[in-house]
Amino acid sequence: MENLTVAAVCMRSVPGSVEGNFERLKTMTREASSGGAEVVCFPECALTGYDLNAENQAPGSWDLKTAVHRLLPVAEKSGVVVIAGLVEPVRGKKPYITQIVVGPDGLLGCYRKTHLSPPEEGVYQPGQGIELFHGNGAVFGVQLCYEAHFPELSTRMALMGADVIFMPHASPRGTPEEKRQSWMRHLPARAFDNALFVVACNPVGMSRGGLSFPGVALILGPDGRQVAAYAGDEETILCATLDADLLKRVRGHRMRYF
Repeated sequence: MENLTVAAVCMRSVPGSVEGNFERLKTMTREASSGGAEVVCFPECALTGYDLNAENQAPGSWDLKTAVHRLLPVAEKSGVVVIAGLVEPVRGKKPYITQIVVGPDGLLGCYRKTHLSPPEEGVYQPGQGIELFHGNGAVFGVQLCYEAHFPELSTRMALMGADVIFMPHASPRGTPEEKRQSWMRHLPARAFDNALFVVACNPVGMSRGGLSFPGVALILGPDGRQVAAYAGDEETILCATLDADLLKRVRGHRMRYF
């Protein structure tokens, strides 16, 4: 891995307002790119909005093909990797919670949430595959919200070769500072135990279903220490450069690479 500048975005998404969410995503991608970002990570379900009532996402929602088609020019024009998600409809079955990864040269892949939270289990179906993505000189994985609580998933990705794990969330309740403190209990462990970078972000604002999302973004180093953080009620783009030399130093130390 070489030095990599990443952006963790706190964005307000309205369930069902896919076109409006997409326009906001385009604007924030341009802003992040102008600030030097090479990878821009949006919260879970940023395109469709996150809601535990799937019907709230139905009006104007996109299928996976449409979402990929619309995201590709955004990545190409901005010259960045974009990580953005949606509720992916499946004919005759429950939908997936899916995160799409596109780069300037095309589609890098998709990740479907494998570990659903208890409230999600009756609404969505779990994905079955764990894979890594390659973009802008980095190897990275994607985990969605609740999945970050499972140490084994991060270890699996580390053993597969991940340098970074992007963790888009849609985690409601609490103040921004309470949510940041909650994340600081387990996300540094994912980074430290596996000697990799962790980049996490949450939506901001109230959803149509009454869920309130505190704005939080967090970037952690492979030593478990905080690189950058944001906690607040406004949309924001948190940028930081992931230091490749730090990654080498940690992984090259026989007492610090676990």
